[in-house]
Amino acid sequence: MYQAKPDIPARERLIFALDVPDLEAATRLIDQLDDSVAFYKLGLEMFLSGHYFELLAELKQRGKRVFADLKLFDIPATVAAAVRQLARHDIDFCTVHGNDGMLRAAADNKGSMKILAVTALTSLDQADLDDLGFQCDARTLVLSRARRALEVGCDGVVSSGLEVPALRVDIDHALVTVCPGIRPILNDDDQQRVVSAGQAIRNGADYLVVGRPIRDAKNPRVAAEAIQGEIRAALS
Repeated sequence: MYQAKPDIPARERLIFALDVPDLEAATRLIDQLDDSVAFYKLGLEMFLSGHYFELLAELKQRGKRVFADLKLFDIPATVAAAVRQLARHDIDFCTVHGNDGMLRAAADNKGSMKILAVTALTSLDQADLDDLGFQCDARTLVLSRARRALEVGCDGVVSSGLEVPALRVDIDHALVTVCPGIRPILNDDDQQRVVSAGQAIRNGADYLVVGRPIRDAKNPRVAAEAIQGEIRAALS
């Protein structure tokens, strides 16, 4: 049975997806969440706001960890250059969504940052994978991508919590697993391959990415603390 990595503080396993349109909305949420969240994901929406690195510096000043979820995809030389730029900003995790050459270029230039390979987006179901031309199911695709990512020097993967048990059985336990698509049982948004926070941790996930269930809650701090409680219970 997989044993949770002891070097990850329980409170840092929750990564809040700070998917908001501007710096004011981001700062307001950070103030509300206070010490209920220690790790933040900054994605494309915030990147295009023009305040990405300003917000990143603010989070670091507050003692938070930062996950740059930019899903880099370009020729290897460009990915390498982008990763070198990001590594200058004390970022903890960065995502790359590409082939072996792109992943290797990122891994070779990451500095102290961890590179996460995107396996299959949690908004995709089997019909979507069929449409994209993948002649396999999600589990097979995730395992193949994870195995190759580890071989070229990546630190971990982003995958649904549904695939984590297979990753833990078939792939090196050193692999860092980051799982988005964390939802309550009743779910009516665009995420397809979802699990609850507690189940994802029990399945072997190292980190959980949660956005809308916290951001859109009446009280985001209460929602974040509830998820932190689920994580603690699953770890125990």
